[in-house]
Amino acid sequence: MKPAAFVFPLISRFDMLTPALRDRVEEWQADEDTCSFKVKGFTVRLRIAERVENKHVKITGDDGNGVPVDFAFWIQLHEASVGDTRIRMVLHAELNMMMRMMIGGKIQGGLDKAVEGLAVAFNGMP
Repeated sequence: MKPAAFVFPLISRFDMLTPALRDRVEEWQADEDTCSFKVKGFTVRLRIAERVENKHVKITGDDGNGVPVDFAFWIQLHEASVGDTRIRMVLHAELNMMMRMMIGGKIQGGLDKAVEGLAVAFNGMP
């Protein structure tokens, strides 16, 4: 369990995620505000569009992001009690019904893995 003030700096900069993600995704590159990586041969580019300290980070696709849909997702922090921060990821994507049926489950699975990865990373930290 970690306080929001501990978690926020780690999720609000892509370069802080490099140690946790470098070996888990192909061609991971990151600086403070942007990152890129490969998924099934496609390069995905993300950027941090908004930060609200100890509350949330909004992430969107960067120019030429490699993803065929417009999307944004938020990593929200809620301090349930002192030192107990809950992480919630919210995705907003413009998907027509066919796309939703084709990739909706994969998107949900990807978000679930991302949350699990963050939990493992934070639980392994002092």
